[in-house]
Amino acid sequence: MSVAGESGGRVRQMRAKAQELKEAAERATDPEQRQRLQDKARRLREQSEQESSMQDRGMDPMV
Repeated sequence: MSVAGESGGRVRQMRAKAQELKEAAERATDPEQRQRLQDKARRLREQSEQESSMQDRGMDPMV
């Protein structure tokens, strides 16, 4: 698999994990736990968007 393909897979995994965290936050009954999960999901989404943007410009985020 190419580096771009591996990076694309990483971005997909990060987005999937962010979605899992978001859903877990929606189910959480403890407000503090809910906030922590939402924050983690947001950070992962932001990181995946940044890596995706770097790939679009032809840059490898792993270098």
